[in-house]
Amino acid sequence: MEKEDWKPFRNALDKSDRKKFDEMFDIPRFYISACSNSVQYVRLHPILMSILHYHYKQLTECISEVERIEDRVNNSKKKRRGLTKKEEEKQEEKEEMPVTLDSYFIKNNTNYR
Repeated sequence: MEKEDWKPFRNALDKSDRKKFDEMFDIPRFYISACSNSVQYVRLHPILMSILHYHYKQLTECISEVERIEDRVNNSKKKRRGLTKKEEEKQEEKEEMPVTLDSYFIKNNTNYR
């Protein structure tokens, strides 16, 4: 019923956006029991909360996955090096330098005059 009220808005969207809009409006089906238990005078409120909740869950899962990947990458770098803290910091400084002719000579401590 609420979806019908939004039909003029949906029809004004591009075709690709219409598909995304339809997918978004299908999300509350995952939370039917929560929506039906929510006593709201405005039908749209539980629908919007369902959509927000779903996307919040997805965002937190993505953040967790990125943090896991960063930890794995950082730990593997440290394991490969087997360096002391001071040596590790020096190595990181070298890796951060841009690759130019000057940085090559600086990195290799070469003095050409």
